[in-house]
Amino acid sequence: MLVLPGPLVREALEQPGTSSLVVTACGYFPEAHSHGHTRTRPITEAVIIVCTKGSGWCSTPFGTFAVTTGQVIILPPGEPHSYSTGTDDPWTLWWLHVRGRALPEFLAAAGMTGEAPVRNLSDVFGVVALVAEVLKWMERDSTKGSLLAAAGAAWHLMALLVSDRPAGDERSTSIDRVAEFMRDHPEERIEVADLAAMVRLSPSHFAALFKRQFGYPVLQYQTQLRMARARELLDTTSRPIADVAAAVGYADSFYFARQFKRVHGMTPLVFRRRNRV
Repeated sequence: MLVLPGPLVREALEQPGTSSLVVTACGYFPEAHSHGHTRTRPITEAVIIVCTKGSGWCSTPFGTFAVTTGQVIILPPGEPHSYSTGTDDPWTLWWLHVRGRALPEFLAAAGMTGEAPVRNLSDVFGVVALVAEVLKWMERDSTKGSLLAAAGAAWHLMALLVSDRPAGDERSTSIDRVAEFMRDHPEERIEVADLAAMVRLSPSHFAALFKRQFGYPVLQYQTQLRMARARELLDTTSRPIADVAAAVGYADSFYFARQFKRVHGMTPLVFRRRNRV
């Protein structure tokens, strides 16, 4: 267990990089018999606990929640809470406390609240690897460089928690497959109804689920994919604009140019010249 002294925390919160996110404590508890903690006074850090073995529970003002292997507890700052290992099956934990200006944005983006503090992880090993990296830097020393490196790993971890969608939700997995098809075939001119049919959903239901999962409507997401591929072709090849347009699904090169300019603020030809100067 490593705890950053208060004066160093306050200093880090004033420094570029760590002012956005700083790790104030971290640790690894294997088969933690009798482990538990109760905080009746809220703290300023978020507490993140990854359970890799065993079971336990956590409690917030909204209730008590069971915790088992492959789950993460995310306890936001400013709320009393408690947690403890299971008596018959003690948990193994990787954990850290984080604080900083960017923390509220991460918590909001991931929907991390006291109402739903426990969630499944689709990539437990990836999350643990990042906590282990935090530990490595915190064990090294408390210099600005080490604290910044630990903050970088914590930033990656928080971003992973925001974007994580656990396996097991059949509809979510189906939407992922559709998005993967769109990424692999940007040139395909396919309607929303056709994509919905692939996963046996109505077009309206599919469109709603897709936007909820990716944050963009289907066609806007498709346009982003096409424009990303167009940028790559413009940068790395000398193919005519019409060929680039066709390669990303636009039969009409003039329409492609208008769409490209709408997204990038310049025509494909200007973009190509600008990036080759």
